[in-house]
Amino acid sequence: MDYKRLVIKIGSNVLTGPDGLPDRLRMERLVEEIASLKKEGREVVVVSSGAVASGRALVSVPERADEVAARQLLASVGQVELIRRYADLFRGFDLVVSQVLVTKEDFRDKTHYRNMLSCLEILLSEQIIPVVNENDVISVSELMFTDNDELAGLIASMIGANALIILSNVDGLYTGDPRDPGSVLLEEVLPTLSDLSGYISTSKSNFGRGGMLTKSHMARKTARLGIAVHIANGKKDHILAGVLNGSVPHTRFLPLRKPSGQKRWIAHASAKGRVFINDGARAALLGSKASSLLPVGITRITGDFNKNDVVEIADAHDHLIGLGMARYGSETARGLIGKHNEPPLVHYDYLYIQEDTKG
Repeated sequence: MDYKRLVIKIGSNVLTGPDGLPDRLRMERLVEEIASLKKEGREVVVVSSGAVASGRALVSVPERADEVAARQLLASVGQVELIRRYADLFRGFDLVVSQVLVTKEDFRDKTHYRNMLSCLEILLSEQIIPVVNENDVISVSELMFTDNDELAGLIASMIGANALIILSNVDGLYTGDPRDPGSVLLEEVLPTLSDLSGYISTSKSNFGRGGMLTKSHMARKTARLGIAVHIANGKKDHILAGVLNGSVPHTRFLPLRKPSGQKRWIAHASAKGRVFINDGARAALLGSKASSLLPVGITRITGDFNKNDVVEIADAHDHLIGLGMARYGSETARGLIGKHNEPPLVHYDYLYIQEDTKG
């Protein structure tokens, strides 16, 4: 597959052995594969877990430390070791890496978002491989991503990647528990497939925060933004080449058309409030003609937001149908609920409608 710009997410369960410590040989082989992709002229961003596991190999967690403090300790120590290892390995192929640590808050703020995009673009233009990870030292509770799959989807959307490859410790999405001999690998997921819950085991890996359920939700969302998503087994040798030439069985989420960069940001942004609309407004927003969200169609608002914050838009049954950027704050919006001839709360240029709500 002729993808020019790729995001490759490497999970904790790929970079660690059964004992929870770093699998150095696996990391070496993946670096070699990524270096080969670079030689082919592809642009690559690596989203890598493994800081906590790397820290676990270097220090012991004191008994007095709670879960958050333990994660901060291991991540702070381990991230240095993780990026050092990447730098040393890629240097063997005459490639330079950079470190990019982010939090969920960086995607909520439009200025931070643009600054991060500018940084990634200059790195890619200089043939440098960005190695991105969540800043676990300061990311706690509500500041945390669901897992690095979510982060990888955000990065892929941000840079307009052609594809996102998620490396896990299974071959992809199955029609049941992968350990069940009767389960079959789903090699292709169409954008129209709305319910994947029956195919997915809810079990997690021993070392990551997420599981196949979160991977599938993120993969569908990213594919609907025009980015092909592949879930494959990173424990296998030559996995990246196999995914790209189609020789290795894995799961591929087929992409839809790609929306504007503005709408890609809105689709992944963290909403500050929820706006409920009536059936008439719902029909207008989901119709074939581009429509803005007018106050006359709003029934109620929960949460507080300011101008340019992203808000969720839900129908009368509390079903999320999209997200949009507010043109004014929640205080003004509440005063305009149900009124005619008022400016739109969300203009259609800043409105992202979820594909599975259409039709």
